[in-house]
Amino acid sequence: HINMAPRKEVDGKLYFSYADVHEACSSCIDAIKAFKPDVIVAIGGGGFIPARMIRTELKTVPILAVSLELYDDKTDTARTEVKKNQWFTEEAGTYGAMPRGGRVLIVDEVDDSRRTLEYAVKTLQETNEPSAVGVFVVHNKKKEKHGSLPANVDYFVGEEVEDAWVAYPWDAAKYKGSIREHERKARICSGKAGRDLGDLGIIYFIVAVGLPVLFLTSSMVIPFGSLPQPKRGWW
Repeated sequence: HINMAPRKEVDGKLYFSYADVHEACSSCIDAIKAFKPDVIVAIGGGGFIPARMIRTELKTVPILAVSLELYDDKTDTARTEVKKNQWFTEEAGTYGAMPRGGRVLIVDEVDDSRRTLEYAVKTLQETNEPSAVGVFVVHNKKKEKHGSLPANVDYFVGEEVEDAWVAYPWDAAKYKGSIREHERKARICSGKAGRDLGDLGIIYFIVAVGLPVLFLTSSMVIPFGSLPQPKRGWW
């Protein structure tokens, strides 16, 4: 997974950009390829976009969607039990038939309490009987877990983060801001905002100060008149 300096919170949250999520997914691709999944099961809604990013690099692995809820979107509080809103069917000749006897990679955005992942793995094993199960999460919160995963389940994590509320770019409207504002906060969280401004400052200095000095200094090695002249009609 990605080894980064601890991110700093903004407004009590850890903001991540689309680039952050993409890099976290890509950091595990070699390990996921070694696992050799036949099919991806994306937990909606947070697992949908990471699953699509992973599929691009795996190329031929299809995605199945399930919908599980632990947090109530209206109150942002955890339910007492995971709620199953949608699961796939095993109709012959469809992707839904692939998990039975196959190698399945479950994808979600964050491992918080681990209760959702525990439920997903247990339901998959009892309902669809795959030969192997792996779990990928973009972020794992470094905290005590209330759920568990079987020892024979492969676990892949893009980045370890502190125990804080994680804000993803696809939820930007939820936090009453534009995607541009969300991305700005993500850069502050990652510590990249000041660095980029510094790079721009160096470029500005070279263009605004360096070039005039080059042509006006008396210590020039190449006389100005010897520089290549524009061809007639160039302007």
